Parts: sequence; C-alpha cells; structure tokens
Amino acid sequence: MTVGEPEDDNERHLSVEIPPELDGKRLDVACAQLFDQYSRSRLQAWIEAGRLCVDGIVTTRPRLPVAAGQRLVLDAEPEPDSTVQAQPIALTIVYADRDLVVIDKPAGLTVHPGAGQRDGTLQNALLHHFPQTAALPRAGIVHRLDKDTSGLMVVALTLKAHARLVAALQARAVHREYDALVQGELIAGGRIEAPIGRHPRDRLRMAVVDHGGREAVTHYRIEERFRQFTRLRVRLETGRTHQIRVHLAHLRHPIVGDPVYGRAVRGSGLAAPLREALHAFRRQALHARALEFIHPGHGKPMRWDAEPPADMQALYALLRAHAAFV
Repeated sequence: MTVGEPEDDNERHLSVEIPPELDGKRLDVACAQLFDQYSRSRLQAWIEAGRLCVDGIVTTRPRLPVAAGQRLVLDAEPEPDSTVQAQPIALTIVYADRDLVVIDKPAGLTVHPGAGQRDGTLQNALLHHFPQTAALPRAGIVHRLDKDTSGLMVVALTLKAHARLVAALQARAVHREYDALVQGELIAGGRIEAPIGRHPRDRLRMAVVDHGGREAVTHYRIEERFRQFTRLRVRLETGRTHQIRVHLAHLRHPIVGDPVYGRAVRGSGLAAPLREALHAFRRQALHARALEFIHPGHGKPMRWDAEPPADMQALYALLRAHAAFV
C-alpha cells in the first residue's frame, strides 16, 4: 500500500507500512509520499505536535530516519478549510451514499479555486451540498476535469473513502472513458504512449516531451465516423494534466474547439449550419462519459455512464446530417 488508509476502529487514524524504497528516508519525506492527500507543511506540523507513531511510539522528530517494515499511524484530525466558502451552486448528482458522490460536471465549472478564480467552483458547491467535506482534503475531490470538459467525477465524503480512492487512482484501478470529437478522419483505433511535461517555451501548456516528462498512456477507438471529423471513445490508463487533449493533438487530430491545443476548422466543403456551429463551439468537445471502480466502502464494482451534453449532441446531429447530405 502506498497511501495511508484509515484503520477500521477510528477513521482519523491512518496506518501504513514503510515500503523498501523509502528505507533510510527522513520521516517527513516518507510521510509526504505515504500520506500524499495532505500537504507536507501540515504533515510536519502534525509530527511536531506528537500526532504520529512509529511502531507504536510517538515521535516529534521530522528528520528521524525510518526503516522498511516500520508501521506509521497518523492521527489525521479533520481540520476544516476556512479559506474556501460554501456556495449554493447547482450540481447534477448521479449517485450518492455515505462514502461518496458521483457528479456530472457541466462544462464551464472550475473544479477548485486557484490563482485565477477564488470562488464559484465545484469545491465551493460541494461544501454547500455536502458540509462534511469541509474536513477532507480539497473537499473530497480526488481527481479533476478541466474547466471546459464535462462529465463524471467521483468525490469522497469520508476520510476512509478519500484514502482508498486516492490509492485506487494511483494503482490505475479507476477506469475512465471519454467521448471526444476530433478533427480529421481516423481509420482505426490505437494506443498513444508518449510522456507529458510542461511545454519548453509556454509554461501554461503541457506537451509531449523527450526529456523530463511523466509516463502517459491513452487508448482510443472509433465510435462514429463523419466527413472530416471522427468521434472517439477514449480510455485513460494514466491521468496527466490535459492528457487526452495533448495526446490527440500530438496525433495531429486535435479535439474540436480546443482553445489551447486545437486549430481553426477550415470548413472546406462543410454545410453552412455545420460550419457556423463548429466555429461557435468555444470549448474542447470532450466529455467524461463513464466511470468505474471498486466501491471504497462495500467493496463491490460500480459503474456510471452519462451521455454527452446538449452542445456535443447538437454537433453530432449536424455532422450526421452533413454526411447524409453529401
């Protein structure tokens, strides 16, 4: 196990064993990797406050070397994040129980506050609809979608569910499928394996890079063929920032409407209504349509599906009509 998981008797207490690769590392360094749902500064503060045991003994020394096989138990007392305020923002809730909630996020909704947006985010909405998420890292958000990507997201409602979902994501045991409309006519599906890192010249973009990138693997198959365009079903094996958008642009089939990695639609030979609709589509035509994982509470496999939103459905209808006309 690579992520601290709550012990059954007390959800506050996270327990994990030091793996061989962390043998000899400083305690705070090991904790930063094993309890990575929390910031390093928070973990250091908890260690210094005596809220961490190593093999049953409390230690307040962040620099203490650890050994493989030692058991760490962290008293991760929930601490509400007062910097993000609850806001009554409407959400489409697909499923909810005591452990988690699955949301169909609309395009245009930012997942969590950042330098460019302090409120009006999914995190603000979660704090309103599910007040218990105030005690969880990032209000229970364990993965994200880009602002203008629509679709399914899972959010943890308890510390135990949060730890187990983070672990499942790291183990690539959360299966995510996307609907993508791309430029060009692909003839077959395939697999893209190309490392992704920061663009060497534009630090606001990601790119396929030769050196220093992180492993990234994307699978795709043809869902529907149109004239000059293709609808794809895309499955993530890894989850890097902008991964699908970067990989499809690298394949020279960028996602329609992508303002960062796409290109202008030329519109040669397209019917006027379709050409106008494509030019007016101001977001990437990308939708997270399926989500599947083992439930962190009862342990049964769960799957949810959500059809693409109205704006993408309208494009598909116009493309079908154009193909039938020509």
